[in-house]
Amino acid sequence: MELSRVILGSIVTEKAERLKAAGKTYTLKVAHGATKVDVRKALKEFYDTDVTNVRVLRTRPKTRVIGQGKVMEKRHAMKKVMVTLAAGSKPLDLAAFTKR
Repeated sequence: MELSRVILGSIVTEKAERLKAAGKTYTLKVAHGATKVDVRKALKEFYDTDVTNVRVLRTRPKTRVIGQGKVMEKRHAMKKVMVTLAAGSKPLDLAAFTKR
């Protein structure tokens, strides 16, 4: 997978902010085809950070039947990762994307 298309953005929730404040654990939204190795390489190449741990979570879509065989999707499927940075690594800033 092309590394510049792996990381789609950050996830901002109460839990994600609490993990970021407690340690160096960041929650990111990634592409469906991305693997742990792809995420680690993309963070190293484009954001110059060292990663110690990557955890992957997949969210299933949530659907609702609205009658006459029609289905509405209330929550889209997505893949997110929780990344723990190394102790000597600088903080992750997604706005500082550097193309190499």
